[in-house]
Amino acid sequence: MEILQQLVLKLNVFGIGVEVHSEDETALANLRADFAHFESEAITPGLKVSLLFQPPPYDSVPPTEASVYTPRNISFHNGKVTYIDYSGRALAIFDDTLKSIRIFSTDRDLLYEAAYLFLLSQLGESLDQRGMHRVHALGFSVKGKAALVLLPMGGGKSTLGTHLLQHPSVKILSDDSPLVDREGRLWCFPLRIGLLPGSEGDIQPEDLRCIQRMEFGPKLLLRHEYFEHRIVESAPASFIFIGRRSLGEHCRIVPVSRFAALRQLVPNCIVGMGLFQGMEFMFNRSAGAVAAKLSMAFSRSRNCWVLCGKASAQKLILGRNHKVNAETLIAFMERDDNASDAVSG
Repeated sequence: MEILQQLVLKLNVFGIGVEVHSEDETALANLRADFAHFESEAITPGLKVSLLFQPPPYDSVPPTEASVYTPRNISFHNGKVTYIDYSGRALAIFDDTLKSIRIFSTDRDLLYEAAYLFLLSQLGESLDQRGMHRVHALGFSVKGKAALVLLPMGGGKSTLGTHLLQHPSVKILSDDSPLVDREGRLWCFPLRIGLLPGSEGDIQPEDLRCIQRMEFGPKLLLRHEYFEHRIVESAPASFIFIGRRSLGEHCRIVPVSRFAALRQLVPNCIVGMGLFQGMEFMFNRSAGAVAAKLSMAFSRSRNCWVLCGKASAQKLILGRNHKVNAETLIAFMERDDNASDAVSG
């Protein structure tokens, strides 16, 4: 289908080329803000996305039976083409041969979110194939030493990250999914940093934008300009912090075994809990795809094993004061002697 407007976004994500065409300026502007770190004209397109601000063309698609059901959408397979229906509000058509997707909707928020989740899923899968695996964690560095903070979804990774960024010695890798390579080194994946309304603290309104999500309501996102000068491309892994929330006043850090860290990495990297992977299941349904997932789990396990061999494992018990949590964590990482406990008062 002909693109009516020449609105184009080009991305280079560690050598993975993406080209997004859009008829809707708002949806493209949001994607550009999310992926600003990777915007580049020097790409060889491997994945093509078209956002069409049009009613979904249901009358032109074959009467294919559904194959995968989720609360968010329903997937239909017809050979190498997959149709994803968003309850009549949007329709995505993915051609696996051409590695291209067209997304139709007159709902700007849905058009943007469907495209964002597709890109997040497909980039994650492509990075997996290159041996660079996402970890569901806050990733940052202090004076060249990188750290992961493992917390469950809703555990406060973004809140901790924004307080860490108040300190000039801190650089950011990702607030939600940094990458770990085969050498156990951490790499940046700095997409949007999200906060729930009411948790923005001292961040000024001009540094935030608000999006409407399909299932979870509004979310505030830090503008890329707020943290772009604080991004570090990669750094050697020095610490793995197993995060826990408490109702106590203080923040404490105590050493744990590397096997304890590995056990926490199983759900957060090897299995991939907390990392969006929905589109992979929409598109992959063959026995070969299942076998590929098993092979990928082995690759993730290997990278995590190497990571645990290079990083000091600690338990991070977060208190009620977000500022003190950040200060305690930075002070611990800046100390020369990292073997003893750190306790904030």
